Parts: sequence; C-alpha cells; structure tokens
Amino acid sequence: MGGLDDVRLSAIRNRTVGFVFQSFHLIPQLTVVENVETPLLYGSVPERQWRSRALASLDRVGLTPRADHRPSELSGGEAQRVAVARALVTEPRIVLADEPTGNLDSATGEEVAGLLLALNAEGRTLVLVTHNESLARRAHRRIALRDGRVEPRLEGA
Repeated sequence: MGGLDDVRLSAIRNRTVGFVFQSFHLIPQLTVVENVETPLLYGSVPERQWRSRALASLDRVGLTPRADHRPSELSGGEAQRVAVARALVTEPRIVLADEPTGNLDSATGEEVAGLLLALNAEGRTLVLVTHNESLARRAHRRIALRDGRVEPRLEGA
C-alpha cells in the first residue's frame, strides 16, 4: 500500500477501519443520525442507503429514539454509543477504540465496553487502547507499553 496516494489510502481506511475516540468527536451542528452518516460521505455507499444504514447502526447501539437529537442533548454514554454507531456504519473489519470508556462513569463504561467486546466476539478485529486494567484483562491478547516500548509479558494474555 506504500505506493497509494492519500485519496486512495483514505478510501481504504474508510471501508476497512472504524474509529472510536475518547472524546467522541461528534459534530455539534448535526443530528445524531447525520453524525452517524458522516463516514458514508467519503465511501462508495449510494446516498439513498445512508439513512437506513445510519439508523441500523443506531439501532445496534440502542439509540434509534435519539436519532434526531443534537450531541449537546446526549449523556456521555449516549454520545460514546453514537461514536460507536458511526464507527460501525461502514461495516469495517477493524475497529480502533482509543480510551472509549475513559470519559464515562463505571456503569456506562461497562455498557460501552460490552458493546465493543460483542463486536469482537462476532468476528471484528478490535484494537483497544486503554488504561483500564479490568477492561484490558478481558482482551484475547494484550500488549503493554511503558514509555513508548513494549513491555515483556509473563502471562499468556
């Protein structure tokens, strides 16, 4: 892939990778469903399918009733679930999640973690960056970093 230009690399990332950020990165001027549709603007999905795909993704995270709300009207957990729905709308093979429970209370964090781990159980690759040791212990494989270097692990996880 080293010979591809930025446009082609972006298209591959859009189809292959879904991103979930710690701070959600929802666009405040858009509704929830419009935020979820955003990655579809850059892909090959026909525009007539955007709304149904976005609503299906919101249904997956239990937020269809909030589709017409703005991000400012959501709780932190709801905003993070919208971010997960947005990551899933392109049906990526890989989901990258950067501290997806970091800004959430423990109960809501557990809900979001359960959602992400369920995606992994269904066959999606999940790369999860977290400081939450109890969440990390639930992973199939862990790689610990300290000061930018991989730490050797004695246990099998």
